[in-house]
Amino acid sequence: MKAIPVPEIDGAYLFEPTPHADGRGFFSRTFDRDVVASVGIDPDGFVQDSLSRSRKGVVRGMHLRGGAGEAKLVRCSHGAIFDVVVDLRPDSPTFRNVKTFELSGDTQVSVYIPAGCAHGFQSLTDPSDVSYRIDRAHDPEEDITISYKDPELDISWPLSVTMVSDRDERAPSLGEALKPTR
Repeated sequence: MKAIPVPEIDGAYLFEPTPHADGRGFFSRTFDRDVVASVGIDPDGFVQDSLSRSRKGVVRGMHLRGGAGEAKLVRCSHGAIFDVVVDLRPDSPTFRNVKTFELSGDTQVSVYIPAGCAHGFQSLTDPSDVSYRIDRAHDPEEDITISYKDPELDISWPLSVTMVSDRDERAPSLGEALKPTR
């Protein structure tokens, strides 16, 4: 497994495994503590694993956490997704950069998303399973949702959007979602 920095999002990494294939299929290590630690990420800092299954065309996002934020290690374990990361850390050299990836069960590549970045994806297959390794327990009070169709983000979703959650459909623009409350 190797770690590949993502220049468009400061602190983000792709973790590319080395699958071993034969007539039975393949075997792939999807997490390696030493490789994660080698790029300065605390492998013991992850506290929760989650899984979502989506139908083709479904969009989930754009989501981030308030407070201390939430770092995630995201992998498509089955099917394929169009994955989107937006750097929303004001002090980051890549602030407001948008980076997209195609993640798939065939490659088992993971993307590490630093805290303070928004994340979303569209399922390219029916179904797609997405695994998340998260560094903080979920607190719904800190959830922030930004419209997946915000013109400022200018995300070109590759398929027609077939379904989103009510929360994602009602999500405010980037400017509204991040407006300070007093």
